[in-house]
Amino acid sequence: MNADPGIKRGRKFDAVLRGARTVFLRDGFEGASVDDIARAAQVSKATLYNYFPDKRLLFLEVARTEIASVTDHAMEVIDRTKPPASVLKAAAHTIIGFNISAMGLAIYRLCVAEAERFPELGRAFYDAGAVTGRAAIIEYFNEAMARGELVIHDTRLAADQFFELCRADLQLRLLLGVSEVAEPVEVERIAQGAVDMFLARYATA
Repeated sequence: MNADPGIKRGRKFDAVLRGARTVFLRDGFEGASVDDIARAAQVSKATLYNYFPDKRLLFLEVARTEIASVTDHAMEVIDRTKPPASVLKAAAHTIIGFNISAMGLAIYRLCVAEAERFPELGRAFYDAGAVTGRAAIIEYFNEAMARGELVIHDTRLAADQFFELCRADLQLRLLLGVSEVAEPVEVERIAQGAVDMFLARYATA
């Protein structure tokens, strides 16, 4: 996933992103100061502003980078030639893992909170997360259908359904502070349930 074409790249670009990620996770968007980000990145404020004149742009690029990293890793490590139960289980764990991660929750909270004032944040998050993730899993669906493993007439709807099955109630509880941590046994339960329900509808056997 490419950076915004308006963002300048340079020798300290990656250091700025790493520093910003650390501060955003620690202090949140509103609490993160430019001084703290520059200090964490070990760059001057002038250098920081040269790359990112707006803190929202910096947060957005951190979010894009985080999502791209998760998506790219999943595409690399998941063997898509295995049976759907295995592929979808690995995909479910990847989706759930990001949804309940500190960064995933922080991105979601900020984009919802700022959607009215800064709709470009929500749009960019949607494009980076939902659109990219949907495209990746639809690509797998097409491969599985070509092998006769799945029968899906509306792959976009099926992809959206699978992502929603992976949310269950866990992400909402973490977002609202009803739960503080996600127990591994619950993550496994949700992942397996998502796969079982999806295959009950779309598997050929």
